[in-house]
Amino acid sequence: MSRFTDRTDAALADPLLKVAVERTAGTAEAKRSAAVDAFPNFDAARTRAAAIKDHVIAHLGAYLELFEANAVAAGAHVHWASTADEACRIVITLCKAAGAKSVARSKSMLGEEIGLPHALAQAGIERVETDLAEHIIQLADERPSHIIWPAMHKTREQVSALFKAKHRTPHEEETIAAMAESARRELRARMLGADVGISGANFLIADSGAVCTVTNEGNAELSLVPPRVHIVTAGIEKIVPSMPHAIHMLRLLARSATGAALTQYTTFYTGPKRPGDRDGPEEMHIVLVDNGRTKMREEGLAEMLRCIRCGACMNHCVVFRQIGGHAYGGTYPGPMGSVLTPAMDGLPDNRDLVHACTLNGKCQEVCPVRIPLPTLLKGWREKSWREGLEPTSMRFGLALWTWVARRPALYRLGTGIAVRAMRLLGRRGWIDRLPLAGGWTRHRAMPRPAARTFMDQYRQERRK
Repeated sequence: MSRFTDRTDAALADPLLKVAVERTAGTAEAKRSAAVDAFPNFDAARTRAAAIKDHVIAHLGAYLELFEANAVAAGAHVHWASTADEACRIVITLCKAAGAKSVARSKSMLGEEIGLPHALAQAGIERVETDLAEHIIQLADERPSHIIWPAMHKTREQVSALFKAKHRTPHEEETIAAMAESARRELRARMLGADVGISGANFLIADSGAVCTVTNEGNAELSLVPPRVHIVTAGIEKIVPSMPHAIHMLRLLARSATGAALTQYTTFYTGPKRPGDRDGPEEMHIVLVDNGRTKMREEGLAEMLRCIRCGACMNHCVVFRQIGGHAYGGTYPGPMGSVLTPAMDGLPDNRDLVHACTLNGKCQEVCPVRIPLPTLLKGWREKSWREGLEPTSMRFGLALWTWVARRPALYRLGTGIAVRAMRLLGRRGWIDRLPLAGGWTRHRAMPRPAARTFMDQYRQERRK
């Protein structure tokens, strides 16, 4: 995989990427704001949600055992996986035992995290992505760029061209409705004819053994109920104690993700088909995946396990909205990805991610479960410094800055000279060719500084 800086350069050089990202993230930001304004005591609801998650994380073992007992009592089979590879092996074994030639998969970031699409391909099992955006990604042979809108990096025009190239009966009219109908024709029969349905889980209900999924397209219901076997892959942190707790989290999830009061489809699955049921799978298997989550809890990242995968942090992130999701390199992009990827894939290979943040705090401000993302990122930066992962140039530069900053008079003199020089260069058009600023000026204009430094303005305000 290329370096983060190379991926970022490629993203910034893509003229369509920012347009595509802004179309979706900008709309999501506006809709969330309206939804929150219409939700009485939203901040109190966030505090309660954080407390629910913290309680479950503190007593995770007990709640997992309770969930397993109730899921088994309802007729489901529960499997435990410590690693991504183990989880994939369990799923492939179950698919082969069912004689599956094809599987219908409802969108799941946990599936992406453990590499399930690749494992299915290696096993020779056809995978049908039933979520519309995941279908687009599958046709383009790409990875998701967002956890809610996996294809947000593509414009409507790009999707139209992709469907015309890949669909057996593509659309003729250049409308969203016609493109959606083209995808429906392509997917519906394959969804209903799959041998196995595979899903993730938005929540696992401990006191009933139920699994909750939420979608806006109904693809989960169509791809999980008709097949003979339903396999769920879920992170162990998805547990909530009871149905009222799940409902509370759902009210926050939908508003934070899409700005809606609830998603179009919210479904609870409790075991396989029972005598008298008109439909449902004959077998239900639930694969509970650790993949580093226990280690995160033990090593100071327990607050990250609150995450309910709403995507609000990236929708409001100034960095994500410039470079999109693929530049982050891992399964999870944006601020949450900058915390999770080093935990799952190691800090040495992902040191750059923890610096891909301005620490402005907007992500924490909008998080429905109050995850202190800037604090967690600063923790990763401190660990990177302690372990000697920062390059020599970074250490020398910070040492020089520290030396100057400890001498206020020298610091004020230097910043004053720099501001006046940059304003002069700005008037003459040279500011976009500043030495050592190529990382900025290659893809966007260098902002012209104010007439006076912050300290000058601050002192003037104090005198008023």
